[in-house]
Amino acid sequence: MSDNKILDLSFEFAVEVVTITDSIKVPKSTYMLDQFARAGTSIGANVHEAQYAQSRKDFASKMGIALKEANETHYWLKLMNATGRLDDQTFRRVNRMCGNLRRMLISSCTTVKKETDE
Repeated sequence: MSDNKILDLSFEFAVEVVTITDSIKVPKSTYMLDQFARAGTSIGANVHEAQYAQSRKDFASKMGIALKEANETHYWLKLMNATGRLDDQTFRRVNRMCGNLRRMLISSCTTVKKETDE
């Protein structure tokens, strides 16, 4: 674990997304799983990339993309739960992680926007 909570949480979340995607057997809806896997792992990839941003504007852009991906992932989580592809217990646990990530990303985006506007 690093000292960067959002970096750590986004990586842990990506691991959860991969684990869930690989564990779902029936009913198989590859389009749904593909979108969930892409959006859910993209969050951490963008947060990681933001750590090496070339400017504050680049950082804000990467974190903004991560937030959009987190919002999309939330949608796929709800849909997979509503269609019986994800049990309630797993949904609550992973949705809580997703919500924590979204709040951290919103806070980060808000802070960097304020700093950039000053």
